[in-house]
Amino acid sequence: MGRWGIVALAALAVMGTACSPGSADDVAVSDETATTTTRTPRITDDSGRPPVTFDPCYDIPDDVMHAAGYDAGKKEVADMPMGTYTFLGCTYDNRDHIPGVRRGYGLNILSGNVTLEEEHSKNAHVASPITINGRAGLREVGPSGNNECTYALQTEFGVVLFNRLYYTDTVEPAPKSEWCSGMDQFVTSLEPYIPE
Repeated sequence: MGRWGIVALAALAVMGTACSPGSADDVAVSDETATTTTRTPRITDDSGRPPVTFDPCYDIPDDVMHAAGYDAGKKEVADMPMGTYTFLGCTYDNRDHIPGVRRGYGLNILSGNVTLEEEHSKNAHVASPITINGRAGLREVGPSGNNECTYALQTEFGVVLFNRLYYTDTVEPAPKSEWCSGMDQFVTSLEPYIPE
């Protein structure tokens, strides 16, 4: 995931607190397109970069995450002002255990004011361009190691990263072809909640 992704994920692990419940091809959104809400940023940094106006823990409805198999009642939020950039993050678990195959997935959704170009330059070795619902993005297969998949979507303020870790049920990594399995559909379903 690179320097800011690793720092942001480490901060998520350390600073997380429970929230109150509250393919490379274009994929069309159904007629029931979600509406987006732009909120006042909870935190800002001193970088001169745009403020992060999308908060994944509060701007993605819990019922949408429940429908995707993630327990929104156990999501965790973290504020991560890094001085030169900011990330707002939310973590989820999906423990759909299949014995001998997988224990489930861990998911981090990070909203940050770094550009898609910056994201590409740090992970170009594992990144390929994609478009989700007409929005430019990247698919990164294994940016920080085995069993990991990240989708980065461009926004006015920067990027939103969907970083999923496949929890294998063995000591061996899952086949690389499975690391991003289902992510196109998942990210496509959440993209309408992200402001342009």
